Amino acid sequence: MPSLKTQHQVHWLTGQLCEYDKETIYRSSITARVRFESCLSLSVAALIFGMFAISDYYILGFTWELYLLLTMRIMVVSLCLLLAFIIGRWGGYSRKLWLHALPLWILATGIILIVPLRPESLSTQVTAVVVATMAFYLLIPNLLTVVTFASLYLNIGFLVSAVLFAEISPMLTLRIALLLIMANVVGFCALLRLESLQRKQFALLHEERDQNHQLLKEIAHRKSLETQLRMVAELDALTGLNNRGHFMKLAKALLQRSRLEQVPFSVFMIDVDHFKSINDTWGHTHGDWVLTKIADVCAQALRPEDVIGRFGGEEFVVALPDTSPDDAQIVAERLKKKVAELPLKEEMSGLSLSVTIGIAVTYPAEDDLESLITRADQMLYTGKRNGRNRVVMCSKGMEEG
Repeated sequence: MPSLKTQHQVHWLTGQLCEYDKETIYRSSITARVRFESCLSLSVAALIFGMFAISDYYILGFTWELYLLLTMRIMVVSLCLLLAFIIGRWGGYSRKLWLHALPLWILATGIILIVPLRPESLSTQVTAVVVATMAFYLLIPNLLTVVTFASLYLNIGFLVSAVLFAEISPMLTLRIALLLIMANVVGFCALLRLESLQRKQFALLHEERDQNHQLLKEIAHRKSLETQLRMVAELDALTGLNNRGHFMKLAKALLQRSRLEQVPFSVFMIDVDHFKSINDTWGHTHGDWVLTKIADVCAQALRPEDVIGRFGGEEFVVALPDTSPDDAQIVAERLKKKVAELPLKEEMSGLSLSVTIGIAVTYPAEDDLESLITRADQMLYTGKRNGRNRVVMCSKGMEEG
């Protein structure tokens, strides 16, 4: 993972992220906040600028200078309020940077124009320019580069107007210039620090979000691997049924529950008849295909609570909880019939597919799983010796079927 210094470097002079894409993402992320704060601050600045019309009246009275000042103030206030509304609806640094810069230049122009219309009030206007400069940097949201140029325009324009219309001395000009330079330096440094800190905070949050995303992907990948490993450990690779070990684990739990509930428990041992001849005649690929089809038929014919597994080779084993001998016989006959009805590949049209099923049924506390499977296996071989393609039943207290 790249370090924060290389991945999210902030420019030392502008306070912006050096990577254009990251800077664009940052600006987009603060669009809603910028719109609200710009709208509010511009409205406040415009109203304050308009309120100074009261002092204009007390100083100038009803003169043509007053009317010019009122006209100028009304235009500035109207434009700022209009821009505040527009920015509040459609503003944003990412694409409409000029829209956020425009109010600063309008306010700066209005402040500069006061000098030729009220030159006698220069001392109070100097204070107003300093306050306006700080407001540009810290009150009205904008990029540091935009604020810097607007503030320089305000300060230089004010200083030139003061020299031309107020006829100030060179010493006073120097003092005002130093004051304005100090205001700009302080405002610039304050906004630079603020811009840098905000972007560094964004960079840290962005990096943390990326790390969390990577962590979630890693967790998901590990869970996927765990699932795959579990499937490998629990399922037969060819048929997708439970392998022998996992079947035994599940069947033992079912047998234990059957004992607690005092219900019968049945086990099937299923063998594909003449499977060796299928492999010898059509090859192991076709033999594997037959096993998968039989596995699918058996799995679909059983209840959700039943458990089936591949016991080895062409043998399958089924555990059926809460299944009486009569019900087990019905299920086994249905399985045998469905296997016989399986559609085969065209080249295997001469094959008559069948299975032999041995059944063992136990009642509570009579057998463990291994002995039950052994009895079912004995019934299976009894059926194979007697001609295959049949169901053979065995249960305690009953005659072998």
